[in-house]
Amino acid sequence: MAKLKIKLVRGRAGKNYRQLATLDALGLRKTNQEVIKEDRPEIRGMITKVQHLVKVEEIEE
Repeated sequence: MAKLKIKLVRGRAGKNYRQLATLDALGLRKTNQEVIKEDRPEIRGMITKVQHLVKVEEIEE
């Protein structure tokens, strides 16, 4: 199954509380932090909500 590498490229300061909650759920707490998640519809939906703050890369395993 494919995985996604998600990197927080913009800061969290001044963002909507829902966007902050989504970033917390993804495990992104600091700028330039990266996490690897499975490519699932739930994760894709979270990424869509914060797409202006993150960079996403697909990883094949």
